[in-house]
Amino acid sequence: MYRHLERRLAQAIRSFLQRTYEVELPKIVIEQPPKVELGEYALPLAFELAKRLRKAPRKIAEEIVAGIGPIEGFSKLELAGAGYINARVDRAALATALTRDARPPVEVPTGKILVEHSSINPNKAAHVGHLRNAILGDTFVRLLRFAGREVDVQNYIDNTGVQVADVVVGFLHLEKKSRAEIEALTRQPRFDYYCWDLYARASQWYEQDKQNLQTRLQTLHAIEEGGNETAALAELIAVAVLRRHLETMDRLDIEYDFLPRESEILHLHFWDAAFTKLKESGVLFFEESGKNKGCWVMRRAGTGAEIPEPGQEQVAEEDQKVIVRSNGTVGYVGKDIAYHMWKFGLLGKDFAYRKFYRYPNGKDCWISASAGEPEHPHFGDVAEIYNVIDARQSEAQSTVIEALRGLGHGEAADHYTHFSYEMVALTPRCAAELGYTLSEEDKSRSYIEVSGRKGFGVKADDLLDTLIASARKEVDTRHPELSDVERGEISTQIAIGALRYFMLKYTKPSVIAFDFKDALSFEGETGPYAQYAVVRATNIFRKGGYDAEKFAQDAANHVSAQDFAKYLADDIWELWLAAAQTSYLVDQCIATTEPAYLAKHVFQLAQLFNTFYHRYPILAEADEARKKFLLATAAVVRRELLRSLEVMGITVPPVM
Repeated sequence: MYRHLERRLAQAIRSFLQRTYEVELPKIVIEQPPKVELGEYALPLAFELAKRLRKAPRKIAEEIVAGIGPIEGFSKLELAGAGYINARVDRAALATALTRDARPPVEVPTGKILVEHSSINPNKAAHVGHLRNAILGDTFVRLLRFAGREVDVQNYIDNTGVQVADVVVGFLHLEKKSRAEIEALTRQPRFDYYCWDLYARASQWYEQDKQNLQTRLQTLHAIEEGGNETAALAELIAVAVLRRHLETMDRLDIEYDFLPRESEILHLHFWDAAFTKLKESGVLFFEESGKNKGCWVMRRAGTGAEIPEPGQEQVAEEDQKVIVRSNGTVGYVGKDIAYHMWKFGLLGKDFAYRKFYRYPNGKDCWISASAGEPEHPHFGDVAEIYNVIDARQSEAQSTVIEALRGLGHGEAADHYTHFSYEMVALTPRCAAELGYTLSEEDKSRSYIEVSGRKGFGVKADDLLDTLIASARKEVDTRHPELSDVERGEISTQIAIGALRYFMLKYTKPSVIAFDFKDALSFEGETGPYAQYAVVRATNIFRKGGYDAEKFAQDAANHVSAQDFAKYLADDIWELWLAAAQTSYLVDQCIATTEPAYLAKHVFQLAQLFNTFYHRYPILAEADEARKKFLLATAAVVRRELLRSLEVMGITVPPVM
């Protein structure tokens, strides 16, 4: 309702400006007053109009307030300061609509959205940095679905890259293991942990003798070529690690619809089809001199360089992006261009598909294949794309977008969003707790970067296990009367709530310096703090003999418009107003690709509710009408907290 009223106000203002001043404003800016007692909306448009109308801002504001007339859902408009207009809503009407969970119809854009996230190399265990990607991506999917959009979730698997090759090198050349021995290891519970250590050892082996890098190159070529024993081993290892990744993410209730693999992009000749189109359109050109001689290159995104005509001066080397190396191998970006052409339905080719993984809820996750099942969902051919990839990949992402533009697909390029975020590092204290040796310089830093090649970081499953164990200590102490299974389930809900909120409360451009103490904290701006607010609200209804869900559905029948008008004082109204903003915050998160706004909303709502909880002893209230009003307040806030937390992927346990 909050967004609906905002739009209604903007339309009323726009109509008044047209009929009174014959003025059109491209956008009516609406802000929030600093205090709720000043109103719910503030309009600074008089300052923008002053020069055009040759009047003082305050005079314009006076004319608007005096002449606009009644606006449905608003009690009045007021002049403020040197020309602001404050708008006050009809509190009783908004509260009544909120208790009825009224949602005015909105026009939902058509077309499927594809969100790609996680995309972990299948060569070792997932780590804390991967969790930020996956939680951001999964939450964005939930935001889109809350807003009524159709979404496909994809997790790109680079199963033919150098990282997988390094683990193959480790097994064959460092450990001298046979295929049968490797296959036996893949059946171990945490095979990805074994690969974590082996990957770091292989990296050290390359550093010991640079000649060893030739082994890596040969292995990589064999994997890319396919149809040989090395490629078969790489497939065996990558599939086993991928299954572990899916199990890890499933612990966080993160699911995928489709797993496209680089091996199929190569073997189904996606790149060949894209390469032909890129050459024919002139996006790629062959470099005949300089350090990139023999390469197929394109202009680097943002350089402004043009593709040279024959006989013209070449694009400067620093403005060139190599897509195909002089030895004929295609780089990561080239394969990514082909993949994104497929995403938009522009390639003229498709994968084969087979079922790969079934989630506990019965949902199937599909994987790309060279030959697959005849009946399968339709993937690709989408209207919009959001790629959740860290900020270090900005240039590569921009290159793909520019390639789409160069191919004449400007609309597709406009609907391709790099959902960029910064890395997760470790605080020095966290690194020391993990047993890593730190120099004096390291100890003085604000954070230390993780490194998979050095085996330096926090494995995702270890983190989850630690969080659950910590929560379990608290739950065991507070609720010994519960069964072991119940205490285990509650501990898991609290731990996952803590982790997901921790990853979401930072804005995307922020580097997260991970620390166990901060993540495990249940006080302040944390997931458990918000969960506890819901548990408190639930306990009110339980102790009063009410069904919280049913009371929320029937709240409008318990409280009249007159009662709302009577009891909605400023302090309680601030809580109602915050509760009304869930859909508004969801829209804002989507428009800015910033889930942190929802985390802030949840924290603010929980804070306001906790203040309300301590200030108003609801069940002790003697006035029955006021008691029902206070219960309705708790019911609505509880509903909106549950709704918002669900979008964040956080469930609430029965007790804390």
